[in-house]
Amino acid sequence: MASLMLVTTACDPIVDEQHLSNSTSVENVELKATNTTPGGNEIKLEMLTPGVTGYWDYIMDVALTDTHTFVMPVTGTFNFTYRGTVGAEFFEKSVPVTITTLDHEAPPEWGALLGPDAVAGKTWVFDGVGGDGGKWWFMSPPDDVNSALTAWWNAGGECCPPVDVAGKMHFDLDGARNYKYYATAAGEALSGTYKLDLANKKLIIFDSKILGAEAGNNDQTYDIVSLTADKMVLYTPRSLKDKGTGWTFVYKPQP
Repeated sequence: MASLMLVTTACDPIVDEQHLSNSTSVENVELKATNTTPGGNEIKLEMLTPGVTGYWDYIMDVALTDTHTFVMPVTGTFNFTYRGTVGAEFFEKSVPVTITTLDHEAPPEWGALLGPDAVAGKTWVFDGVGGDGGKWWFMSPPDDVNSALTAWWNAGGECCPPVDVAGKMHFDLDGARNYKYYATAAGEALSGTYKLDLANKKLIIFDSKILGAEAGNNDQTYDIVSLTADKMVLYTPRSLKDKGTGWTFVYKPQP
């Protein structure tokens, strides 16, 4: 019996319970967002409460620091979010800031893509309709963005427009880089996000697709040929229509 009791006792686990506790309350987490110049587009974000860990989501990207300074490329009022933990509890809090002037250099392509109100955003449509003779959705040479405006076959303008010729795309910065694709003007949105990679001259769509994507690519990554307030031209070096060709897409703001 003594041996049995010894074995039983030896098998009992030793538990040293440690409970996480909060270093402060979520309500007491202090966030600060300031323009470095009055109304300017250089923004300083600060999380000022000790014992809190997390990161800033400042719409354009994330910063894994408590303090971060960056240049916002557009005007408007934006909510920047800190996501973190106070110990035993996860939280997210946002702080607003208003930008009225672009006094620090910013890429003009952002304003072109989103329009004067980046939070409301901007809607783009094809720069043409089926059979109009215009060059707005056409086969082009492969693997050469410099030849993107050379039409090997003017599919949209001649005879064979894409299935979503009457659709639209919407881009905004309302709390995130939001993107919506509509196959028709009144259709249901296929929502996703986007990345405007100006360093590599790419527009990347996540969890959705561009207008005319039947001739695009599976990665939904497109070369930016040009992007101005009144026209956006994208190019894929290899098309789903014909893997031996490229394809070019031309859009305009929705009237």
